[in-house]
Amino acid sequence: MDKSLKKIISEGLASLSNIIKSSKSTGEAVGIDIGSSSIKVVQLKKKGSKAVLETYGVIALGPYGNSDVGVVTVLKTEDLARALMDVMKESNVTTKQVVIAIPSLSSLIFTITLPSTIDESQLSKIIPIEARKYIPVPIGEVTLDWSVIPSEPEFKDKKETDTTSAPVKDNPTEVLVVAIHNDVLSEYQDLLKKTQLKCDSFEMEIFSNIRSSFSNETAPVILIDFGASKTKVSIIEAGVVRVFHVVNRGSQDISRNIAQSLGIPFPEAEQLKRSVGLDASINRKVENISRLSINYIFTDINSIVFAYEKKYNKTITKVFLAGGGSLLSGLLDAAKENFKAEVVYSDPFSKTEAPAFLEPVLKTSGPEFACAIGLALRQLS
Repeated sequence: MDKSLKKIISEGLASLSNIIKSSKSTGEAVGIDIGSSSIKVVQLKKKGSKAVLETYGVIALGPYGNSDVGVVTVLKTEDLARALMDVMKESNVTTKQVVIAIPSLSSLIFTITLPSTIDESQLSKIIPIEARKYIPVPIGEVTLDWSVIPSEPEFKDKKETDTTSAPVKDNPTEVLVVAIHNDVLSEYQDLLKKTQLKCDSFEMEIFSNIRSSFSNETAPVILIDFGASKTKVSIIEAGVVRVFHVVNRGSQDISRNIAQSLGIPFPEAEQLKRSVGLDASINRKVENISRLSINYIFTDINSIVFAYEKKYNKTITKVFLAGGGSLLSGLLDAAKENFKAEVVYSDPFSKTEAPAFLEPVLKTSGPEFACAIGLALRQLS
């Protein structure tokens, strides 16, 4: 079985694809991104070689758990199924063929370094043993998948062409490992039964984000996914995930800090966050509170970037912002100032064909739907 990341990105986690029986593609696909505070859905249809946008929608989960919009919510499967069916109905989704993302917070993603002398055929025995060092539960309680990270191309070229230089030591083998708790997979299967939806396979949200956000980037870039509860950070080089890191701050933290500092209800704080963000000209107090959380996130990411650049002697060339939290007013400029690099919003709808009059709306809301679009694109491919 091909374990390259390109294979994983194009087909989802191979070891999970057999959990649910496959069904033939109808030419339509629905990507479902179940986040910690909302559900996003996107329906695409294949027309020739193009992916045509048919419909999309989002629904807040807070009200289904007797909470406010924007609050991180853990729902029972019955309530989650009700929310999912509601957003599909409101969005006029017409097919039951779907692809669902496994949230990064419901899994572990880490890198294992092995001696270069180990043959790839031995990995199926070695990975489960090595993974025990990183997984806090018995190895039998999780489903594992992995990808060998390609060695540095410049090292390969030097080894093959430069015969006059001194011998170069073999680089160790790096393996990207994904572990998903079996209970999580069972919960998603239960959700599918309750909604009577058909799903060929699951896919990690990070790979869906990569598919919908990137084009032909080969130099090192950062993908920052600002969620409600956490911020997920990936450093990708030539389609390879080199680093994955989770910052324990999200957009909900900003709203809670505003509510506590100003002594106002959460819904009011949520509205202030959305209307003010990092714009001091509107409300300096709210801007200061919001910036404290953003600075915390940036400081954490900076340490990850520094470690990467030191290890690989490479510089990050571009930063992609995704997730609903990335739409915070002023965040783009703050990111440019912090990273001293090109910073852009993920524009996943650009990979679809849609009416011209929708373009401004789709470009603005794009970062929030990066994962859902990436899922639907995988199904169509």
